[in-house]
Amino acid sequence: MRGFHLFRRNEKAMELPINIVVMLVVAMVALATLISIIPTPTKEMSVFVEKTGPAPGSLQQGNSIIVSATTAQNPFAVSAEVRVTDKDGNPVRNANVILKGLGGAASNTTNINGVTVLTTPAGALVKLDPNQNEGTMDLKILADGFYDYEKKDAVMIIKTR
Repeated sequence: MRGFHLFRRNEKAMELPINIVVMLVVAMVALATLISIIPTPTKEMSVFVEKTGPAPGSLQQGNSIIVSATTAQNPFAVSAEVRVTDKDGNPVRNANVILKGLGGAASNTTNINGVTVLTTPAGALVKLDPNQNEGTMDLKILADGFYDYEKKDAVMIIKTR
């Protein structure tokens, strides 16, 4: 009992909980301030696969690439021209555009007109399996101030007989 009475009369022992509460309040205010600074995405993008084709070569309108059976057996490069705009039709510049699938991948950023051409590099070529007549590649786009855009089966590769 004697130790309990000494603790109740010690005013410094009461300062510790008050200091903790003050530090907690200050930390919460600082955290709220930091969170309010982070910009939130507020816009949606419109994405158009304008042209596609086997690389190197001329690109054709549309999102389908037709390759011969001989080409499809070996890894080959593909190219796609993608245009990114906001919902009002204004170009989205410096958006990161990624095309991947069928063992291949390509990435690039959009120019000031919101356009980019993606070509799979030598180390990430596309290939269709022997019994596979078609396959698809997915598109992902990331841009500051916009919601992320993902489109499954954005580009189709079709093998002719």
